[in-house]
Amino acid sequence: MGPNHPYVAIGLNNLGMIYYFQKEYEQAEPFYQQALSIWEQVLGSSHPDLAIGLNNLGRLYSDQGKYEQAELLHQRALKIRKEVLGSDHPDVARSNVNLANLYSDQGKYEQAEPLFQQVLTA
Repeated sequence: MGPNHPYVAIGLNNLGMIYYFQKEYEQAEPFYQQALSIWEQVLGSSHPDLAIGLNNLGRLYSDQGKYEQAELLHQRALKIRKEVLGSDHPDVARSNVNLANLYSDQGKYEQAEPLFQQVLTA
């Protein structure tokens, strides 16, 4: 398959998840970043698989208190999913929840509320 095959990116992403769930964030980050790099190179900048990696890295950054970085990643994932999958797709709802949780964690309830509302009406 080669080092830049999407299946390799899935494996790297999964390794990142293992470290993430063990709260070993510094070890998780490079796996997530490498998976993102492969997906973007091979699949392009608007593929739904890229959004998976963006959400995972965004969640990692959020847990580390790197809220600005996390917000950019979650917003990008949401944009990709809306454009490619349509506003009513369950993955769009997941991205809305991820972004809303990020805002809620920071006490930005006015920004979180409409995203949670979108999930309820989808």
